[in-house]
Amino acid sequence: MTVFTGSGVAIVTPFFENGDINYENFGKIIDFQLENKTDALIVAGTTGEASTMTDEEQRDVIKYAVERVNGRVPVIAGAGSNNTDHGINLSKMCEEAGADALLQVTPYYNKTSQRGLIEHYKKIAENVNIPIILYAVPGRTAMPIAPETVLELSKIKNIVGLKDATGDLSYAAKVRSLVGFDFDIYSGNDDVTIPLMSIGAKGVISVIANIYPEEVHNMVTDYLNGETEKAARTQIELKELNDALFVEPNPIPVKAAMNIMGMDEGHLRLPLFEASDETKKRLEKIIGERK
Repeated sequence: MTVFTGSGVAIVTPFFENGDINYENFGKIIDFQLENKTDALIVAGTTGEASTMTDEEQRDVIKYAVERVNGRVPVIAGAGSNNTDHGINLSKMCEEAGADALLQVTPYYNKTSQRGLIEHYKKIAENVNIPIILYAVPGRTAMPIAPETVLELSKIKNIVGLKDATGDLSYAAKVRSLVGFDFDIYSGNDDVTIPLMSIGAKGVISVIANIYPEEVHNMVTDYLNGETEKAARTQIELKELNDALFVEPNPIPVKAAMNIMGMDEGHLRLPLFEASDETKKRLEKIIGERK
């Protein structure tokens, strides 16, 4: 039940200054991704600012993406919650909107025990028919998924993968040693895509792909095709940009970068605020040197 192999973009959501979703620009961003080889769209995740959306907005954004993509690549819907009942309802809504799979972040703030985490994911999985990718990002949620918990969850038929945004390579190696190679892992951090692929990751759920989708796709494809040194060189060449894209909380810098590149991405919703002048200058320099 592999959802995708390659580069999946954690796509931004463009907003007007008044906070409304700019669907015209969202369509252009989707078209840009498809024209530049992106292998999957991850909609309404962290980078898509789902935490500031109503459930109805989240559903509508996913439905719009599904219709715009029209089956050309998988559309994976962010559907996580720290309330299991809410997570179930949101997941059903995303499935009904046509999502091909769900990205389920760990519960945040109230957190839970590992046993509670298993029950949380189990309940959600029982209520939908599409594949689920677990999302471990303890830097945001303060809720780890223990490798042994991943193993237990991997036994559930429609829990098929893990987005690993821990930044801990030993964690990924431990998970892989427990679950084997039939359970998919995706890098959740752009700067360790190739290292994770060296232990069998299927690719990346990428922020950088918002601005350089073809380059990220090619890097992953090169590795899969055995051109490991070429892929490694691309990974290192993207390091400076990656660092700049996370000097402030994501997606603040990537939205600034898109605007610098003339993509007219628009605004952020509070409490996220526009990038500092220092961040913009740093991005302008890096992007200018890459032309």
